[in-house]
Formats: sequence, C-alpha cells, structure tokens
Amino acid sequence: MISVPKTIGLSTYETIKDDIVFGVLKPGERLKLDGLKLRYSASVSTLRESLSRLASDGLVEALEQRGFYVRPMSSSDLTELAELRILLETTALRLSVQNGDAEWEGDIVAAHHKLQRLEERIAAGEETPIDLWKRYDWAYHEMLVRGCNSDNLIGVLAGVYVKFIRYQVNLPTRWGDAAGREHREMLDAALAGDSDRACTVLATHIRLSAEQAHAAL
Repeated sequence: MISVPKTIGLSTYETIKDDIVFGVLKPGERLKLDGLKLRYSASVSTLRESLSRLASDGLVEALEQRGFYVRPMSSSDLTELAELRILLETTALRLSVQNGDAEWEGDIVAAHHKLQRLEERIAAGEETPIDLWKRYDWAYHEMLVRGCNSDNLIGVLAGVYVKFIRYQVNLPTRWGDAAGREHREMLDAALAGDSDRACTVLATHIRLSAEQAHAAL
C-alpha cells in the first residue's frame, strides 16, 4: 500500500499536540505565534489553524484579545475526565466482550503482551521513553474496546484519553505494579467473557490513576 504523506498543517497540529500532552509546552503557557513559527517551521496561518483545532480538542484555550494558551490543569478537570473516560470506556468494553470473536481475542492478547513487557522494564528501573509507554498503553486499551464496532465511540474516547493521560505524564505519578496487575485482570476477564468483572477492574484502574495525579497536583 502506498503511504500518503501528511500535509504540513496536519503535521504541525500533531507535533504541537504531542508537545502539549508530553509537557514540552507547559500548562498555562502562552503560545506566541512568532515563537511557534520558528519552533515548528510553520506559517502563521498554519499555526492559527492548528491552535484552533487544539482549542476544539480541549488542549488549548483561545482567549479573546489575549491569544492562545496551553490549557491549565486542574483538579476539577481531572475528575471530570476520569469519570467521562469511565463512562465511555466501560460502555465500549462491555460491548466488546459481548461481541468479541477469536480475532479480537488474539489482538488483545498481543497488545497486552507488548504493554506487559514494557511495564516489566519500567518496574526493573529501565529508562523508558514516556511516549512509548503512552502508545503501548493506548494500543492495549483501544484494542480492548475495538470490538464494540463503533468508530464514533472510540473516536470520542480517544480524545478523552489524550486529555486524561496529559495529567499522568506531566505530574510525578508512578506507574506501579498495581497498574500491570489491573491490565492483566482486564485481559483475563475479557477472555472469560466476564464483562462485569472487566468493567469493574477498568473503572478501578482509571480512578486509581486519577487519584495519583490528584495527589501530585
């Protein structure tokens, strides 16, 4: 298959988005167009378009007469994101467990294996790029819910996940053994067809992650 190159606008949007999520651009930081133009080698019009999209995503604030700012982090926002993620992700997970076939089962096992190996390296003290952990974590969570067969639901969930994960990667939280156990318990419950158990563990997993971030705010 021939890959289609990204447009400059899309590339700029995704680069700035990653820089916000991973803390290169700090919460509350003013996004001055002149500085961004040099930093991202993009035109003012491309930057405005990208920042406007990020404002729609909830990662940037566009303040009248004051310009663009990275959206600040707050306890109330974190709580809302955690509960919204639980609502969306448990709904999608329940449908996936009900609808999942052998191919879905194989996919979630493979995604969990990659994440588990990375978590073991982190637990052993190995320095691991945070963006790699984020990709593997989302790949596993997304695969768990992929069986819901709703691209719209997964798309909305992905947007909430990105905003939620920003708190984890920007605050001094620790991804401990509990997270790895919960990932395994979700897998076991999903493979057993136990949607109630899978959703209970998932909700606990998200709330505990939020509690760690709350403590670090």
